[in-house]
Amino acid sequence: MLKRLPSAALLLAWLFANGALLDAVQVLAWGRMFAGYAETMDVRAALARTFDPSRPCHLCRNVAKAREQAKSQLPAAAERSAEKLILALHRPAPVILSPVTETWENPSPAVGPDRSDPVPVPPPRRLS
Repeated sequence: MLKRLPSAALLLAWLFANGALLDAVQVLAWGRMFAGYAETMDVRAALARTFDPSRPCHLCRNVAKAREQAKSQLPAAAERSAEKLILALHRPAPVILSPVTETWENPSPAVGPDRSDPVPVPPPRRLS
């Protein structure tokens, strides 16, 4: 349990930092709205009323306020994102490896030299 706590805390912090938590709350609000409308209406009408922008629920209004507040707190550098960015990429010269071909002057034979001298000692005889 204690090993998972830092990972869970990091995931929660990442969700807060990226604004994904607001998306999750918005999906929750839409789910609650749809479930409430589906009790008294058919599915098509419930979906139409759920995603009707003129009828937001209190949770949808709170999410919209939080998004506007987050946009107003962005640093000034993020507002200049329309400026042209110049990116540089240095590509080194490609390395081409070619096989080394060496030629042997006098290749050695695969077998030893033939012996043409006569055997100096006669082979041993079998004693009977």
